[in-house]
Amino acid sequence: MPSTLLRRTAGLDTLRACAIALVFMYHYMVFVSHTPTFGWLSTAGWVGVDLFFVLSGYLIADQLLRGVQSGQPLSLWRFYLRRALRTWPAFWVVLAAYFAFPTIMGGKPPPPLWTFLTFTQNIGLQPGTAFSQAWSLCIEEQFYLALPLALLAAVALHLRRWQAWCALALLLAVGIGLRAYLWHRYALEEGGQVRGYMAHVYYASLCRFDEFLPGVAVALVRHGHPHLWQRLMEHGRKVLLAGVAGCAALLYGALNFYYIEDYGYGFFMTAFGYSLLAMAFALLVIGALSPHTLLHRARIPGARQLALWSYSIYLIHKPVGNIVGKLAVQWQLPGSVTLTLTIVLSLLAGALLFYLVEQPFMRLRARLAPSNFAPDMASGAVHTGPSTKHA
Repeated sequence: MPSTLLRRTAGLDTLRACAIALVFMYHYMVFVSHTPTFGWLSTAGWVGVDLFFVLSGYLIADQLLRGVQSGQPLSLWRFYLRRALRTWPAFWVVLAAYFAFPTIMGGKPPPPLWTFLTFTQNIGLQPGTAFSQAWSLCIEEQFYLALPLALLAAVALHLRRWQAWCALALLLAVGIGLRAYLWHRYALEEGGQVRGYMAHVYYASLCRFDEFLPGVAVALVRHGHPHLWQRLMEHGRKVLLAGVAGCAALLYGALNFYYIEDYGYGFFMTAFGYSLLAMAFALLVIGALSPHTLLHRARIPGARQLALWSYSIYLIHKPVGNIVGKLAVQWQLPGSVTLTLTIVLSLLAGALLFYLVEQPFMRLRARLAPSNFAPDMASGAVHTGPSTKHA
């Protein structure tokens, strides 16, 4: 979810701003208003997390493959140090607040501390627990752990580009197949099976990892197929239109066939919907990168700042909503006042967390590990080779 301060693209900032806005609208409905305050955007707002996954898949793979293409030696310790300094400090601050002030932050004791520190809190997670929004961060951290290892394995095995595409297709099939299997066990209201859906499907790493793959695929096209990438950039408007159409179709499916009253979760949306939605979002990412699209060129007021603060807002907006929601009941505040307070305080808390915690550690990261790649072989890093065909 986090983003860097340098080399920012307006289109990607807009997508990131949309992602955090969607998540906020969904969580406001679930934890504060208990009604779809923003209409269908509240009901389908959970897809903001899926957009974050796609963006992370692209941004991290783009960094790694860019270095591989230029022949730089990938340094695992530098990569992991950069990721830790980027995501852990703000997470630790909010985590400490949850354990120090559980009643204020969430009203319930959080899961065991070790599950957060090892980024395994999402495994078997039950809905309604304190700091439950960390589930997606856990999956992202697992992705950050796996991707450079997979890249080095591809190099060691001398995989060519077509083999990399086969590996991505196989992983995608694994995700779809696993969700299809688990649908039969946890998706239907009959017999109360649906109670296990969130823990075993929605929050599960193996059921959501494939949503990073379309973002990785975009990076692989960019660095492994330059001629195809150039054509995509030239036809960016058409790609963006296809992405918008795909998102519209999948959002319609999410609203009408994801969960069906008195039936349970729909098979198609469970097995295929997550992956297809991520693919549609990947088309938006391509559109955001194409200089020929309005999404790339337009600088929407506030989008850049919202994108910068999005990670901190994601971490802190739920406890802010819990606090404001309780005060709203106690003081009998109108719904408009409650909403305004929640938005303003979430933005303020997110901005403070960004400037006081995230940004200083990003500066430290720039000093300790300015790149994911070692300057020479003397550093002890593994050389990944000069060609992207091995990616």
